[in-house]
Amino acid sequence: MEQLTPAAPPGGLADEAAKRRGLRKMKLVALSFLLGATVVFLLTSWAASAGWSGWVGYLRAAAEAGMVGALADWFAVTALFRHPLRLPIPHTAIIPNKKDQLGGSLGEFVGTNFLSEHVVRDKLRRVEIARRLGGWVSQRENAERVTSELANVVKGLVTVLRDEDVQAVIEHAVVRRVVDQQWGPPLGRLLEQVFADGAHYRLVDLVCDRCYEWVRDNHAAVLRVVSERAPSWSPKFVDTMLADKLYGEVLSFAWAVKTDVNHPMRLALDKFLAEFAQDLQKDPETMARAEAVKQQILDHPDVQRLIGSAWTTAKGMLLSAAEDPSSELRVRVRDGLASLGVRLIEEDALRSKVDSWVEGAAVHLVTTYSQEITTIITDTVERWDAEETSRKIELQVGRDLQFIRINGTVVGALAGLIIYTVAQLLF
Repeated sequence: MEQLTPAAPPGGLADEAAKRRGLRKMKLVALSFLLGATVVFLLTSWAASAGWSGWVGYLRAAAEAGMVGALADWFAVTALFRHPLRLPIPHTAIIPNKKDQLGGSLGEFVGTNFLSEHVVRDKLRRVEIARRLGGWVSQRENAERVTSELANVVKGLVTVLRDEDVQAVIEHAVVRRVVDQQWGPPLGRLLEQVFADGAHYRLVDLVCDRCYEWVRDNHAAVLRVVSERAPSWSPKFVDTMLADKLYGEVLSFAWAVKTDVNHPMRLALDKFLAEFAQDLQKDPETMARAEAVKQQILDHPDVQRLIGSAWTTAKGMLLSAAEDPSSELRVRVRDGLASLGVRLIEEDALRSKVDSWVEGAAVHLVTTYSQEITTIITDTVERWDAEETSRKIELQVGRDLQFIRINGTVVGALAGLIIYTVAQLLF
């Protein structure tokens, strides 16, 4: 497996150099404690051999124990990162030798303690994402900022998408679905509902009004039609009398249809429309005619040009609206975001719903992909170079570990002093 060097620390090379100097300095400090204890031990040993007594023994015991403690802790700290004195002593160089196991344990620890459903839900409840989001986005400048970012996203997507690909999707996914879907039954159901609700009465009233007004204003046209259709041998005054009589009857009929909502003509029209709505849903011949009309509409050159230019037109509109801060689209989006922010602050039900959505999404992610997330940790650690990993870790925590050596020297000296004192008192 290819060995990778761990990534450089966030501070870069300068930060790494500073940590290296700090580590070196603390190693010298810890070493100075050991050397100090060694010097004191040697001096007190010489003094004891020279016949000195009393306090020399106490000081010698403290220095001796301090040396032992310092050496023991030096061995323990060094054994984490390398073999002490380059000797392959068992259970030393723990990090280089146990790197993969440590990576697995770290991944398991993260998965158990950070990617569990309970932890995620508890953290999100305490964060109150909906309230914070509402408070932030309700401010006009923040709503404008989000709108601007959304506009940039829209512009990026529209620019990246290939026109021919989008046009193909429109033609195959949208237009083809319209073509494949029968128009008769859904149109019939729609008309049936419209007629049942009486929503067509206004249209019928409008048609009746226009018919009456046309008959009223076209007396000459009626006379001309009667004259053209009358026999050549018919006298003109007879044609005029017949035309006047016919005009009067037609005008009276049109007036009656216009003013009487229960006129037989209106009732017949209602019956025809109701039957037509039923035929669109059930009569094969009517349904076939509706399909033929649909095909004629879609095959019309103007409709084909409209379909072909749909994406180009929509693209131009989107780009224009996204680039113009004062466009109706951006203004509506910004105002909608600000309004949503206010609602998230004031409406407990909406805030709870949003928090529930966020919790559900987060829990789904961690429960579904926690194994993949922890695998990233273990696989990454496995690919690191063992020696370089040990060096990097020592650089990060080694300075603090030197205090263990210092404390070992001090605590060892105190322990040796106490033990020697107790021994002198008892024996």
